[in-house]
Amino acid sequence: MCFYSSINIEKIKTQLLCLWEVVYSYHVVKKELSFLVNPKSKMSSPSIFRLSPLIRITLLSLYVALTSPLPFLSQVTAAPVPPALLWVGISIGFVALYAALSERVIVDDQGIQVTYPAWVPRFFRKGWLLPWSEVKELKPRTTGQGGLVYYFLSKDGKAYLLPMRIVGFTQLVRLVQEKTGIDTTDVYPLAQPWMYLILLAFTMLLLLVDGWTITTAVAQGSII
Repeated sequence: MCFYSSINIEKIKTQLLCLWEVVYSYHVVKKELSFLVNPKSKMSSPSIFRLSPLIRITLLSLYVALTSPLPFLSQVTAAPVPPALLWVGISIGFVALYAALSERVIVDDQGIQVTYPAWVPRFFRKGWLLPWSEVKELKPRTTGQGGLVYYFLSKDGKAYLLPMRIVGFTQLVRLVQEKTGIDTTDVYPLAQPWMYLILLAFTMLLLLVDGWTITTAVAQGSII
């Protein structure tokens, strides 16, 4: 009786092992077939690059430092432009600047794309899309301040500015070189981080001066 039971146990083990091999083979074959049917399944996910937070904070802070005293000065000097109107204009300008700084660069196997959030009107910031197959060359151009920027030139003669103030710029130009074959060894960002750090430091000083000026005016009773 015990011998008969041991034989049954061995047969069950053998059957379970065969069943596991069949199931495993099924999943392997299914995976290979799915790749043959849809070869894009192994396509890498798109890379998304955003504007450097240092640049965004610096430019937004500079805007606030330059414009926030204006309504107070308008009231103190009895200027013809009312402070309320200035506040409205400053607010609109801040939103516009924030929208311009919300740029995103998306790179995938098909091409490179510059986009903005859905709330940004297309007439203000439209963005663009350029397939890799349409890229003819990457051409440098000198700016009015002596800097160097780069433009994608498409086969139909259109120029697209290469975003140069994003986080991960080195990775971006590496992807451009991989997808287009264009040598990007000598392509560098338009401005180095230390330049914006210096600008941010002076902006903070300017904000302190603005705060002291407004506080002094209020304390003297010039502003109620």
